[in-house]
Amino acid sequence: MYLTLEHLTKKFPARTKQGGEVLAVDDVSLEIEKGKFVTLLGPSGCGKTTTLRLIAGFEFPTSGRIILEGQRLDDVPPNRRDMAMVFQSYAVFPHLNVFENIAYGLKIKKLTTTEIKRRVAEVMKLTQLTGLEDRAPNQLSGGQQQRVALARALVVAPKVLLFDEPLSNLDAKLREEMRFEIRDLQKRLGITAIYVTHAQEEALVMSDLIAIINQGKLAQLGAPEEIYEHPRSRFVADFIGLSNFLPAHVESFDNRATQVTVLGMLFRTPARPGLARGQSLLLHIRPYDIEFVDDAVTQNVLAGTIKQATYLGNIIDYRVQLPDEVELRVQSDTLHRYAPGDGVRLHLPVERCHLIAEE
Repeated sequence: MYLTLEHLTKKFPARTKQGGEVLAVDDVSLEIEKGKFVTLLGPSGCGKTTTLRLIAGFEFPTSGRIILEGQRLDDVPPNRRDMAMVFQSYAVFPHLNVFENIAYGLKIKKLTTTEIKRRVAEVMKLTQLTGLEDRAPNQLSGGQQQRVALARALVVAPKVLLFDEPLSNLDAKLREEMRFEIRDLQKRLGITAIYVTHAQEEALVMSDLIAIINQGKLAQLGAPEEIYEHPRSRFVADFIGLSNFLPAHVESFDNRATQVTVLGMLFRTPARPGLARGQSLLLHIRPYDIEFVDDAVTQNVLAGTIKQATYLGNIIDYRVQLPDEVELRVQSDTLHRYAPGDGVRLHLPVERCHLIAEE
């Protein structure tokens, strides 16, 4: 494996009178293939940035190993790890022009002037900065400054490119454009990239693999489709995308399907191994997978009342009141509209229902 994290753990001294320690990264193991784009995704304070800093060498692990191409990096300083970081704040040197900013790392390596000019010209073309060589950073837009930071990282030809929420300071439209630019560039160069963000859409759009981090632990690792469509826990399902959760109790099961009771109704769901009769679970379904139906549909149907309807342009977001003070969120097209107070019947398609363990 190209880059391996083995049981990586990081503790910091607690900033309290009682002392003690704070566990920021808790036994994280991860294997990354060469040329893959891996995103560490999670809420603020979950440990994803600390994990990235451990990989970069800005922090050293309390225990565990970091291995790049067979070489242990646990106590190797950042300048000897053959990695480059693109920061949230760009970290562009204000007293240097664009060319000098990009060339900085090459000058530290004491390359010849000719080689520096060649490599800077190549990376400026890649990052669409050609013609801006003499500009000062304060003469650049936010997107251009981020390209300078990216070019400065790429020009040293690192084995691993690290990103610490690099797009969070950009406006929504530019952020969306830069997502595709970074991903396209990473694919063309075949460089291994590790990207930290708390933005779910960013992770889904850019990644080969997503590592969901929660309270310092690796909650789930998988391709974007797997993470989104088959979350293994309520935290993962709730964090990435909109979700509904309904209490469910197992009635029967075989290798084809599982029968569960949901709000007093018998529901059919896909087969799930390892269940026990009477077990309490959560039925998970996305708001746009739920259908409004008439009396002709009888399986996997719940009756409720529209509590709120919010127009969002191409869809309407409904909040539907169900029995036992349970509320369901439903998103539907605007062809057939319902108003608060309307009674409705909701169909939860078998193939879109997923059973996950309670936490």
